[in-house]
Amino acid sequence: MKSSNRFSRAKRVVINAFVAFHLMSLTCWCVPLVNPLAMVCRGFIRPYFLWSGLFQSWDAFSPSPKNTNTYVAAIVLYRDGNTKNWQFPRMEQLSLTERYYKERYRKFAENLQEDGNAALWPDAARFIARTNSGPSPVSRIFLVRYWSSIVLRADGSYVPGAWDAHLFYAYAVSPEDLN
Repeated sequence: MKSSNRFSRAKRVVINAFVAFHLMSLTCWCVPLVNPLAMVCRGFIRPYFLWSGLFQSWDAFSPSPKNTNTYVAAIVLYRDGNTKNWQFPRMEQLSLTERYYKERYRKFAENLQEDGNAALWPDAARFIARTNSGPSPVSRIFLVRYWSSIVLRADGSYVPGAWDAHLFYAYAVSPEDLN
């Protein structure tokens, strides 16, 4: 009986420690302050937040909100010459339930298109090749960045601009990439 009480007490302590750590981490990460202590704290918890998908960037709100809509898609070229357009899940095209489960894809695609994250491009291309592999093997993957500026009208309303596209990465798929 005593060992079961000890185990229960230890379990409660571990759970409370996790909740306390998590609440403090979320507070430190999400409060938009730039000071040395907050930066040290964010550096410490950054690996955990990136791994768990809990990272949040405040650039959607301040100091200068994003002024473009963007998404990443791929052109899949098969060895037989056929092509297919493929894209990561886009939140505006999903139901509320699907958005909940696929939010990580939005964050991943937002970060993927940044030139500073070019090291991710080959892995993303291999993932897309494996996902789209079929009777005819995938030959090449072309990653395409799409964007549309959000234009401020004279009356203060916003209107989306025309969509533009830029092919930013091409990957030649090898047979071992499809395993």
